[in-house]
Amino acid sequence: MLTDTQCRTAKPKEKLYRLNDFNGLYLEVKPNGKKAWRYRFKLNGKSSMFALGEYPTVKLAEAREKCEQARKQVADGVSPTQARQLDKIRKVNDASNTFELIAKEWLQLKDWAEITKTRRLDMLERVVFPAIGKLPIREITPHHILKILQETAKRGAPTVAAEARRTISSVFELAVATLRADSDPVWPVRKALPANKTQHKQALNPQQIGKLLSCFDNSRGSYQVNYCMWLMWWTLARPAEATEAEWTEFDLDNALWTIPAARMKARKGQLSVAMLKS
Repeated sequence: MLTDTQCRTAKPKEKLYRLNDFNGLYLEVKPNGKKAWRYRFKLNGKSSMFALGEYPTVKLAEAREKCEQARKQVADGVSPTQARQLDKIRKVNDASNTFELIAKEWLQLKDWAEITKTRRLDMLERVVFPAIGKLPIREITPHHILKILQETAKRGAPTVAAEARRTISSVFELAVATLRADSDPVWPVRKALPANKTQHKQALNPQQIGKLLSCFDNSRGSYQVNYCMWLMWWTLARPAEATEAEWTEFDLDNALWTIPAARMKARKGQLSVAMLKS
């Protein structure tokens, strides 16, 4: 077995020579004075050599550790050289698979209205992308996620923090399913913030409803806006459902308004609204 002194004091000769350690590890000394660690192994009946780095950058103890790792790969029937090449390819792929790229891919897969996608992207660009958008998704840790959630909550936006948590987790669900991430780093910190209490808007009392309807009649807006407000009141339709309505959706003979699924919030099945005949 070699010693540190032997490695350090080995002098170059006219021809390349080797100083053997053990288990196939040796130090190669070149005529130009450079020294490099090599591991010689046999796999499937074929002898091969695996480079472990140059001396003294890689010390004797480190060379032995690298050699042992390579020996385990060979014992498992894996070529260390091919494993290194695959690892380089994986690192290149990981570097290109940033969180932002996969988040936008996830967003495009959602069957949402464009306005919903735009709002979610806006949240990502304001809250999440500045912190982890450019990071390879495999490098993102629970620490990164916790920092985003805590800083968002401290700004007085607990609802946004909760939305960010759900969105990040969904993006990682896609990344794991497509083998671009190993796990979801949101899971360990999912309960780090207090539960966000939903505050429902207070319902109007009869007097307030009467005042609201009176405002409709006295509105100085265009007649289109005025009629749209009445349509929403009569049918309890959402703003997007009413403002984007088309005449082809109305069956005036049967007093029926059919709202396409694509314009409904859940986007699941069309909705038919019965209207009173006057």
